[in-house]
Amino acid sequence: MTYSFTKMQGCGNDYIYIDCFSTAVADPGGLSKRLSKPHFGIGADGVILIEPSNVADAKMRIFNADGSEGKMCGNGVRCVGKYLYESGHVSRREVSVETLSGIKTLKLALEGGLVQSVTVDMGPALLDPLAIPVRLDGDAVIGRPVQVGSQLYEITCVSMGNPHCVIFCDDPDALDISAIAADFAASGLFPEGVNIEFVRWKAGNRLQMRVFERGSGETLACGTGACASAVAALRRGFCDPAKPVEVQLKGGTLLIEEKDGRVWMTGPAETVFTGEVTV
Repeated sequence: MTYSFTKMQGCGNDYIYIDCFSTAVADPGGLSKRLSKPHFGIGADGVILIEPSNVADAKMRIFNADGSEGKMCGNGVRCVGKYLYESGHVSRREVSVETLSGIKTLKLALEGGLVQSVTVDMGPALLDPLAIPVRLDGDAVIGRPVQVGSQLYEITCVSMGNPHCVIFCDDPDALDISAIAADFAASGLFPEGVNIEFVRWKAGNRLQMRVFERGSGETLACGTGACASAVAALRRGFCDPAKPVEVQLKGGTLLIEEKDGRVWMTGPAETVFTGEVTV
């Protein structure tokens, strides 16, 4: 099969996007494993299929680099909005996208007829341990000390359509986050796996974040992770809820706001290149 694709990135979180309005992909998980490999494939954090939807302008399906299907990708949905507008599938500046974690509404900011940034209504942050899910009791897990491996961590657990564990620390760059993620995976705390954010509160409403994603390993950015980190910072009183939280990632910066019980994310969406691949 030969597939046309568009490689896009948001804050360095890069995916291979395939327009499935007239093309079907038989084994998207296997295709993602093959194409996501650097050197031997195209190289990406995964593959995103853009499909027709009966309830929105389009449906987004996310497949991680390990072939597993994800429920939500904040950076990915912004790029889907850009693709839909610039390819002519939609002509409005407000776009709806169906995901496994619900329908997301996107507001597009244009410059020269092209989409430069996108604001996404990510919906409410879920703190109930059963909704995340995490095997801890109580109504919420906020700054709770937990022994994992040989270390004690203060964790805050949030679902933004996928599970997140936020750990505040002095220097995220000094940590061996792969080893820490392996300890969390072995702990059994998160039955569906977890994305772990290592966050430094810098000053005011600015955060620095590294992320280890359950299906891709460390990535340059994670939109849902930035939302979870901002929510954790707000719940712990580090940031002013009246102002946006600036989350600085390895690949760029996202602005996160929580208002009226919903989380809003604003960030860039860029096309890297287009091409064809035969598998």
